[in-house]
Amino acid sequence: MSTCSSVSRNFDEPVSGTAATARTWLLLEQPGPWGAKALTSSHLDPALGRALEAAAKDTGVRIALIRRPGRHADRRMPAARRVYAAHVVPGNVWLHSASTSAPGQLLDLDFAALGRGDHRTFDALLGGRPHNGDPLALVCTNGKRDRCCALLGRPLAAELATSGVEGVWEVTHLGGHRFSPTVLVLPYGYAYGRAEAHSLKEVLHGAREGRIVVEGCRGSSAWERPGQAAELAVRTRTGEYDAQALSVVRTSGAAPRWEVTVAHIDGRRWQVDVAQSAALPPRPESCGASVLGSPARMDVVAVREARLATALAG
Repeated sequence: MSTCSSVSRNFDEPVSGTAATARTWLLLEQPGPWGAKALTSSHLDPALGRALEAAAKDTGVRIALIRRPGRHADRRMPAARRVYAAHVVPGNVWLHSASTSAPGQLLDLDFAALGRGDHRTFDALLGGRPHNGDPLALVCTNGKRDRCCALLGRPLAAELATSGVEGVWEVTHLGGHRFSPTVLVLPYGYAYGRAEAHSLKEVLHGAREGRIVVEGCRGSSAWERPGQAAELAVRTRTGEYDAQALSVVRTSGAAPRWEVTVAHIDGRRWQVDVAQSAALPPRPESCGASVLGSPARMDVVAVREARLATALAG
């Protein structure tokens, strides 16, 4: 059976620069079935889902629903639901957890502050505390959004959970169905495509030590897509895998070409030329697509290290 993910894999479509963008993630536990637009088509009150979407708009916060791996028939809601908030911008990375029996409390959060990396309202309203457990592995499994997410994501989540990996959750939507199984790893916010259990365990081991695994990485959600591709290119060139060592500090230009400045915490800088092109030949961008498309890909054209004097002056 041909699927969007099998076609993408057969064409060897690059995954770099394809991650969803969000400076802050807000995750709410919601067991049971999910619809294509899960915030308004699950057992969560759809009016609350619409209000949360409106509250998060243009704040840099992305909201998703999560559930534990396993069967998802209708069942009784837990008395208290797990809630996570994570800010993924280097220099201010954090992951806090809380629980609530009243999801409507989330509407009282200061979403603009969360998007800026301020967790005080999350902690005050929900009793949030720093997450001290293993990194979170959020596996996209929403088959109502795309069948590849269910066919490939759910077995991966189940395998990880069965093998004893902590912090595994199913999540509603990470984008890029054709790269299924797709996974977001928190606290650092790097997404992965075409994930397999053995490679993802290496990713999680690295995250526990504050390191990024570049193989299979789609990019950091902290940056727009040209920045994602540029940062990964610098990591590959320099062998720098410390999770918070690099930041995208400037992006100039517009589609189809950008110049991205990537800075190291030690003062070094790189200028990275990124070009957008169409992935050819046309292919289904999702299994539900009625027409073929040519999704945008981010190609790194050049990586130049800036002279030290220039970097220090900047």
